[in-house]
Order: sequence, then C-alpha cells, then structure tokens
Amino acid sequence: MTFKTLACALAFGLVSTAAMACEFHKQTQSCAPGTVWDSESETCVKAVNS
Repeated sequence: MTFKTLACALAFGLVSTAAMACEFHKQTQSCAPGTVWDSESETCVKAVNS
C-alpha cells in the first residue's frame, strides 16, 4: 500500500513540474512598444485601446 501511494505522489509531482516548466517556457521574448503578447497565436500583436 505504501509503495503505491509513494508512486502516485511521485507521478503527480513530476507531471505538475513538467506542466509548469512548459508554461514558463512559452514566452521567452518581450514585445516591442505598442504591442502585447497574444497567448493564442503566441506572437506580439498591436495593442488595441477601446
């Protein structure tokens, strides 16, 4: 029972760590003035002020 619990905890820990690493890695550049990061297209787009 203890081994199964430890294995599950380790698996969940590794999956969550990998997910966080991917999320932090997505935007590695900054956008030019007047543009903002669009997470859907993963590019810089013109900022629209309404």
